[in-house]
Amino acid sequence: MILAAIIDMKYLIYFFLLFPILNFAQVDAYEQDATEVQYIIIEGDSIPRETIDLEEVILLHKLNFDSKQDQRRYYILRRKTLKVYPYAKLASERLDSLTQRIGSLESKRKQRQYARRVQQYIEEEFSGELKKLTRTEGQILIKLIHRQTGKTTFELIKTLRNGWRAFWFNNTASLFDISLKREFDPNM
Repeated sequence: MILAAIIDMKYLIYFFLLFPILNFAQVDAYEQDATEVQYIIIEGDSIPRETIDLEEVILLHKLNFDSKQDQRRYYILRRKTLKVYPYAKLASERLDSLTQRIGSLESKRKQRQYARRVQQYIEEEFSGELKKLTRTEGQILIKLIHRQTGKTTFELIKTLRNGWRAFWFNNTASLFDISLKREFDPNM
């Protein structure tokens, strides 16, 4: 019994010796954090900046359609857009690399030769897949390319090749009810 009391006293001594150190360590850490906290002020409300920054997420309300036909049209448009979007994204990436490469070439002749080679390569790679697209998928692709690059397809062809080529490509596309001058309008 006495031995148990001595062992408990031994632990109490360690507790009292370590407790002040732990207590001060916590206060110092708290004071240190309090001085480093930055605040974001939004409309008069201060928010501590000790949180993780996340990308903004936009939540849309549930879609309500006036009729079954409107709902069907929406889902068809959505399916076609999802089918064509990778091509528009790829076109944007290829255009960025192409403009960087063309910028490094010194003469107009070499720039046009390089653009022609890239066009031939892209035609070989994607012509079979792009020929399988429907008219509406082609129209959507033209709008998405404008959305991704900021330039219409006609302007891109005109700058990379020449105006005469862009004119004929646009006339050929018009046979399929596609205009290369069409721009992306999010409100339509």
